[in-house]
Amino acid sequence: MIKSGAIAINNEISDSGNGVSEIADFEKRILEGGEISEEEAIRLINLEGSEIFDLLHSASRIRGRFKGNKVNLCSIVNAKSGLCSEDCSFCAQSSHFETRAPVYDMIEPEKIVHAAKKAKEMKSREFSIVTSGMSVDNEEDLNTLCNSIEKIKNEGGLERCASLGNMSREAMERLKKAGLQSFHHNLETARSFFPNICTTHDYEDDVNTVRMAKELGFETCCGGILGLGETREQRVELALTLKELDVDSIPLNFLNPIEGTAMEGAPTVEPMEALKTIAVFRFLLPQKDIIVSGGREVTFRDLQSLIFMAGANGTLIGNYLTTKGSSPEKVLTMIRDLGLEPAGY
Repeated sequence: MIKSGAIAINNEISDSGNGVSEIADFEKRILEGGEISEEEAIRLINLEGSEIFDLLHSASRIRGRFKGNKVNLCSIVNAKSGLCSEDCSFCAQSSHFETRAPVYDMIEPEKIVHAAKKAKEMKSREFSIVTSGMSVDNEEDLNTLCNSIEKIKNEGGLERCASLGNMSREAMERLKKAGLQSFHHNLETARSFFPNICTTHDYEDDVNTVRMAKELGFETCCGGILGLGETREQRVELALTLKELDVDSIPLNFLNPIEGTAMEGAPTVEPMEALKTIAVFRFLLPQKDIIVSGGREVTFRDLQSLIFMAGANGTLIGNYLTTKGSSPEKVLTMIRDLGLEPAGY
């Protein structure tokens, strides 16, 4: 059955039991402006064997139709690290765990601007300032952020983004006035699984932050981390929540288990399972930016280039918050070898 609101070709889908035929039907429907239902997405995410490759081919064609051959490259700076009061089970910066993550207060505007210049040299389209903690509520820190954003804006050539937790409306308005264009705030996982990874705040707190950012006119960047122990169905649940929120960009991170956290020793997502998940996100969110970010090297190993075949149209370039990323040269070479181009250059 197709859920109300889903658009089918000739009001039906293939019932032949042939997964390849069904994938083709879903692809055609999406390319013609339709969508797939939750039940259909669950069928896709449960595909096995050679049918996964058919799914990837379809996801690649959907990406090509709606996103062309441009790859959005994003870079971040860890502007305030460690001592976070939240107990997110995966996070190296949580004060609930003993890890080797660096701990420091807000860095100076000059260091943030310098990081932005390095991001531009790496052909990043977007530069994000990231801080640890539930929010930035210190006046001095907020002034630092506003000054940094203004300077980056004056330099030109980069979309300005920030990931600052559950900020107040007044603080977000100040940041927007300073020149912030995009607000990043991950939901991390499905609503039904969230209590398993964080108990210090409610899922709706994060949802409301994303809604407020949209109300204030920000571009919204919102995704999660896959491989926390959630089911395949809960991955679809997350994708549908992001669809309902109508976010602009979806960063998909994959668990890189950090020593000292509650997730230490947890298994990583298998490469083909991760690729299949990206593809299902592309089927459900055909016109959105899907950015594969943290954990990419650990999860995909030698298959990193297949993230674009699976439907991604962006990735993070440079280092992550507390772990090293691939060299920028390697990422740019991978993109060129695929016949793709960095967006904005």
